[in-house]
Amino acid sequence: MIEFLPVIVLILSFLVLLTIGVPVAWCIAISSLLTLTVAMPLVAATTTVSQRIATGLDSFALLAIPFFILSGQIMSKGGIAHRLISFAKTLVGFLPGGLALINIVSAMLMGAIAGSAMASASAMGSILGPEMEKEGYSKEFGAAVNIASSTTGLIIPPSNTLIVYSLASGGVSIAALFLAGYIPGILTGLLMMVVAMIWAKNKKYKVGKRSSLKEVFIKFIDAFPSLLLLFIVIGGIIGGFFTATEASAIAVLYTFLLSFYYKELSFKSMPKVILESVETTAIVMLLIGASMCMSWVLSYENIPQDISEFLLSISDNKYVILLIINLILLFVGIFMDMTPAVLIFTPIFLPVVTALGMDATHFGIVLVLNLCIGLCTPPVGSVLFVGVGIAKTTIAKVIPPLIPLFLVMILSLLLVTYIPQLSLWLPNFFGV
Repeated sequence: MIEFLPVIVLILSFLVLLTIGVPVAWCIAISSLLTLTVAMPLVAATTTVSQRIATGLDSFALLAIPFFILSGQIMSKGGIAHRLISFAKTLVGFLPGGLALINIVSAMLMGAIAGSAMASASAMGSILGPEMEKEGYSKEFGAAVNIASSTTGLIIPPSNTLIVYSLASGGVSIAALFLAGYIPGILTGLLMMVVAMIWAKNKKYKVGKRSSLKEVFIKFIDAFPSLLLLFIVIGGIIGGFFTATEASAIAVLYTFLLSFYYKELSFKSMPKVILESVETTAIVMLLIGASMCMSWVLSYENIPQDISEFLLSISDNKYVILLIINLILLFVGIFMDMTPAVLIFTPIFLPVVTALGMDATHFGIVLVLNLCIGLCTPPVGSVLFVGVGIAKTTIAKVIPPLIPLFLVMILSLLLVTYIPQLSLWLPNFFGV
């Protein structure tokens, strides 16, 4: 019974704190402290928790996160999102559910540049939401599409979450993870587009007119400087010209200059943009520090090894174990934000899947894609709350049109889980 005591203390204290409304970062830190007091005196446990939170943030790779957050904020305010939407409109605006498809394609493009689900949901919701209502789309359908599609930005690089996974996994190549995210992210977006088209056709939503090749070319030229950031960041990392952290700083400089070139951002508005980025960064970093502490506590109490042995004792069938892990992560995603979930569960499940012969890069994509679904579910789904807030509707009304999108996200997850080449083909092709 003694062996199970730390696990019981950890789980119960975390759930109780979460239930009474304590912020997630503090839930993680306090439950880690309480778990350590089982094995050592209170003063030693307190000192250890403080040290682990501080050392958890002592990583050069983590510097990329505040820079990518800032570049995402600049994109949202600097006219870049508008141009991506205009370009997407010429590509898919004439199909059934045209505006919904524009939202999905724009979110994928935004994700490929900013790597932030929150930035994407905020930008697309505020720009496309009113336009969809004018064209006769229901407010709830527009919000559902915006919420689900914005998560593709966490799979399509550059992605802050994939950087966090690289840290938690002990150094899986960020370049490999970035390349591995393209096909799963695009696949998820395409499946969402199919659902949106079927839903729009059944509801008889208005169809836009087809754009001429000239119009497509003009909008492409207008959006090209924004799209160029994708090639600069990812191309530079793959080509070995700079690291992911250096690429994030270049992304800030490029989006800053581009926004001033578009004349949609001024020096007067920059303090607000920087302040919003600092607030987001502070929240993310506190979550990372607390989660790294809990990850260390789990390791100290030998919990990952115990769980690994338990799962492998259930079955030696790779597909069964992967299904169990996916079900656990889907459940975890309902209650826990993405960053702490990646940091806490990577050390638990990575040894299990590697023992079964699964590539660590492949597992990273499966893990992140799985937890993306949790961002769209209550009670902790941050993207859900942003999307609903911008659309000025309620969660209860958004859930019905969101369910088909949930189902295709789960279908995409299963395809990516059981077909490794969807994740590994591009990293293998580029030799990273």
